[in-house]
Amino acid sequence: MKQYIVDAFTDRVFFGNPAAVCVMESFPDEGIMKSIAAENNLSETAFAVKENGRYHLRWFTPKSEIDFCGHATLAASYVLFNYFEKDAEKLDFHGQRGDFSVSRDADMIKMYFPAYKLEHIEITETMIDALGTIPLAAYKDRDILFVLRDESEVRDLQPDMSLLSQLDGACIAVTAKGTDYDCVSRVFAPSVGVNEDPVTGSTHCMITPYWCKRMNSSSITAFQASQRTGILYCEYSDDTVCVSGKAALFSVNEIVVL
Repeated sequence: MKQYIVDAFTDRVFFGNPAAVCVMESFPDEGIMKSIAAENNLSETAFAVKENGRYHLRWFTPKSEIDFCGHATLAASYVLFNYFEKDAEKLDFHGQRGDFSVSRDADMIKMYFPAYKLEHIEITETMIDALGTIPLAAYKDRDILFVLRDESEVRDLQPDMSLLSQLDGACIAVTAKGTDYDCVSRVFAPSVGVNEDPVTGSTHCMITPYWCKRMNSSSITAFQASQRTGILYCEYSDDTVCVSGKAALFSVNEIVVL
C-alpha cells in the first residue's frame, strides 16, 4: 500500500505540518492503523476509504485516534486531487464529527468545516501554572483557546506539558493579535502524544470565529508560530469556517505489512 507524506499549510517541503496519508479500499484492523501512525511518529496519519461517492476519513496521532484533524484533511485532499480524483474540483468527506466538503482553487485547497463554539470559561490556577502566564480570556469547545496579550508572549511561551495534559481539551491553543498577520497562535496536544502541533487546521475552527468577531471581519490570515510555521487563510460565515491552505508533497513510500 502506498503512503504519501505531505507538508500541509505551506508551499514548500520542510515547513508546515507533515501528515501521512493512506488511501485504501477498506479500513484495516484498528490496531494496524494505530501501529502505522505510531511508526510514522507524525502528529497525524490519515486513512481514507471511498464509500458511496464520498471519502470516509479517520485520523490517528502516534498515541490514539482522534475525531477531527484539519491539516491531515488538507494533506489527504491534496493526495486525492492529484492522484485519485484528478478531474474533481470538489470532494465530499465523512468523519466522526460529521460530513464536510473540500474544494480546490488553483494551488489552494479550501476546507469547509462547522465552526467551534466559543464558550467562555473561568481561568484556573492549573491553567496559569500550565501556561506560565495569566491569559486574558479562555474559551472551550473540543479544544481550549487562551487569549494572550501580544505576539511575543505567544512566541516565547514555554508551557508545562504535564500540566497542559491535565486540562480538559484535546488541543490547547494560545493566540494573540499579529503584526504581519491578523493573528498568531501556537497549539499543544500532549494528551494525545503531540507536545506542539506545527500547524493546526481544526483549532482554527475556534480561532477564526474569535478573531473575525473581534475584528468585525469575515476573513483573517492566520500564522501559526511553531518551529516549522504555517499560514492559514480563514473565512467565517453562518457557523461555517473555511480554512484554506497550500500543500507540498514530501515523499511516496510503500507500506509492506498489509
